Amino acid sequence: MSATADNDTETEVTARRILALALPALGVLAAEPLYVLVDTAVVGHLGALPLAGLALGGTVLSVLTSQLTFLSYGTTARTARLFGAGRRAEALGEGMQATWLAIVVGLVVLVGGEVFADSIARLLAGDTAAADAAARWLRIALLGAPAILITLAGNGWMRGVQDTVRPFHYVLAANLLSAVLCPVLVYPMGLGLEGSAIANVLAQYTAAVLFLRALLADGALRAPDVSVMRAQMVLGRDLILRSLSFQICFLSAAAVAARSSAAAVGAHQIVYQLWVFLSLILDSLAIAAQALIGAELGAARLERARRVAWRIMRYSLALGLVLCVLFALLAGVLPRVFTSDPAVLAQIPAAWWFFVVQQPVAGVVFALDGVLLGAGDTAYLRTTTLACALGAFLPLIWLSWAFGWGLAGIWIGLTMFLVTRMVAVVWRTRSSAWTVAGA
Repeated sequence: MSATADNDTETEVTARRILALALPALGVLAAEPLYVLVDTAVVGHLGALPLAGLALGGTVLSVLTSQLTFLSYGTTARTARLFGAGRRAEALGEGMQATWLAIVVGLVVLVGGEVFADSIARLLAGDTAAADAAARWLRIALLGAPAILITLAGNGWMRGVQDTVRPFHYVLAANLLSAVLCPVLVYPMGLGLEGSAIANVLAQYTAAVLFLRALLADGALRAPDVSVMRAQMVLGRDLILRSLSFQICFLSAAAVAARSSAAAVGAHQIVYQLWVFLSLILDSLAIAAQALIGAELGAARLERARRVAWRIMRYSLALGLVLCVLFALLAGVLPRVFTSDPAVLAQIPAAWWFFVVQQPVAGVVFALDGVLLGAGDTAYLRTTTLACALGAFLPLIWLSWAFGWGLAGIWIGLTMFLVTRMVAVVWRTRSSAWTVAGA
């Protein structure tokens, strides 16, 4: 490739190009939690029991689907390399195989969930009315499992071909439909809690149909290819183990906070949900990194891939610093938006300042996570994330319980988790091990 062609392509990877990918991706990431807030508000007016059922059932569905995000992140990595190599038709074929895999796995989740819905609900809530309500909601919501996974795969392949606008439109349309249907089905039609689940399922299939239509419109219809799906599952194994380490640590943190006091768990929930929200903002840049890095490596532009990696990291670090300053200034105001309970407010500072100082670190970690995911370096991410989670985060959580360190101990653990991950991803990005050329 000539130097001129190289430079021409480089000019496209600017801040504007990165934002063009990141901002629609942020819309996709934010749509689901915003809809959950609407759903919660609608069901909340039915009373405490339906709200408990929604909370428990929604948690189960969220945990199940979050373990399968490899259909999105893994597909982006594989598709972006093919796209960067100028093999768009094969990239779309990769999206088709990910969609077939989503349908198969979604049916397995559906059948297994229907069989064990009652048992899972009772395990979480005991043999109570809340468990019955959760099982009723979950049995309906699980009908949408194949559609949820088709949407994950759709987001994956579209990000890989550097199209984040259409997924935003699809997910926005589905969530707006659900936001309209949910109150109608719950109240005027009198379906109650079950109406919420039905609205969820209809929205999920709306998004899935839109992603399937996009595949067909782009001429990507292919028969199932077991060898490709097997390769996607190998990539998925690493990402599932990585995600599982997160789940274990965050569930442990909630359990330890709950064993401290009701005020401690309330304070932890407020700060943790804000942490999750800011993670979505930072993750939008990581998604841009996945798409751009995969394409650069697929086109064998290794030096440019390194430059793009560090450029996105600098943008993400700057965003993290802005969030750090902003939430430091909001420390005396924002917690009162979520609670007026004096005991909860008294506990929040023990977590708040760790949450604030973490943001620049998280900016670096999430951006370089995206870089290494885009490079398909999932085995390294799996190993180091497990080591950081089980070697730094989890021990500090349970030591916090054993020695009565309270929320401060839990959030020190999360801080150490991020710091050790930052060291791991910076070291890896500085090496040449991840810059493997080709589709």
